[in-house]
Amino acid sequence: MPDEVWERFARDHEGAIRDSAPKEPSARARMVAERLRREEESAAAAARRNGKRRLKGAKGRREQADPRRPEGWRTGPDWQETGRRATRRRQFLGGIGVLIALAMALIALNPDKALSWLPGRSGGGEAASGGGPTPLPPETGRPSGAPGEAPADTPSLSRPFAGSPAEQYADGANGIVVPEAAAAGAMSKERVATTLKLTKDFLVAANLEPATIRGERPAAALALLDPQQDDVSTMVTTALDKPDREHDPLKLFSRFDKNEVRMVGETVRTRGRMTFKGDADGSVIIHTDYTFVYPLTKRAQGSREVARTIVRRVLDISVLDPARFKATPDKLTLRSYNVDIANSACSTHDGFLHPEFPSSRPEATEPTGPAVDPYDRSRDLETGEGTSGKAGSSDRCGRVTRT
Repeated sequence: MPDEVWERFARDHEGAIRDSAPKEPSARARMVAERLRREEESAAAAARRNGKRRLKGAKGRREQADPRRPEGWRTGPDWQETGRRATRRRQFLGGIGVLIALAMALIALNPDKALSWLPGRSGGGEAASGGGPTPLPPETGRPSGAPGEAPADTPSLSRPFAGSPAEQYADGANGIVVPEAAAAGAMSKERVATTLKLTKDFLVAANLEPATIRGERPAAALALLDPQQDDVSTMVTTALDKPDREHDPLKLFSRFDKNEVRMVGETVRTRGRMTFKGDADGSVIIHTDYTFVYPLTKRAQGSREVARTIVRRVLDISVLDPARFKATPDKLTLRSYNVDIANSACSTHDGFLHPEFPSSRPEATEPTGPAVDPYDRSRDLETGEGTSGKAGSSDRCGRVTRT
């Protein structure tokens, strides 16, 4: 390397080396540091004598609060504490961000339900801050009378059960509560439990299955009926293929014309009870009594008017011993069935329910019979008695106090 290059290199780096070399603390800094060191040693000795070991905390507080200590190699900010504060701040802000994201997702998925928590709003059938209805406990016995008057609200697409006792009913299959099984008649507990489950499956398939409600063939429900019960098999097959007044599939199934109406949402409100008891011949009788409330709107695009059709079904099922009776194992034998329908055209027998909307209800049709509350589950259903549409084989239109 030429001499002039080496001299230029040494000259350029001499200043940098001098600036980066360790510097001796000033005399004042050394005096302050020595005084603080002696004070800390004295404090530590006193703490040990008194059995107190809080030197670290006292030192940290003294370093932060003592204005006499200059910043230098033994002083300065508590970087660990500063880092901890920054970490806590980031965690707090991150938690707020997660909550905001969850809230936005809930609003996007179900705006009506999410906004129902705001003051002054209440969701259909939910207890809200505005004093919404409280869900009813499961029904365990026959009610003593009709439910009280509900708030005078008009049903809408966002609250299809407004102004109805059904706001307090359970959603769909949740309202069909199977009782605890026990041995009865000549049947074991396990056999009774199996038939109770099959009974619930039939009620769901016949009244809550979306395909059944849309008017399709209720295949799942039909598969649960005993094919050896000839009279029921013939009635059901004829009713579904060629419905008329005497062969009406509505006796067992809730079906709507999909070209006429559609469900508002996907929820049917359900209320009722299921019981069982042994019979004298050794069989078991399962008794079911359920009310199903269907919210509907017209199929026409842009329709916002809501009507409700209420269907109450009473169904008795026998659990027979195949060794003694003509019966198929794990199939249901219908003992009796009855239905009461509110708000459906009572003179039409095409196999579908036809809800009447306030804007298109015919004024010329004069209802007959006494006025009946379709939500009154304390009354008996008489075979052949039409109270608000079709029931049994009656063709009489009745009057209802509410829907």
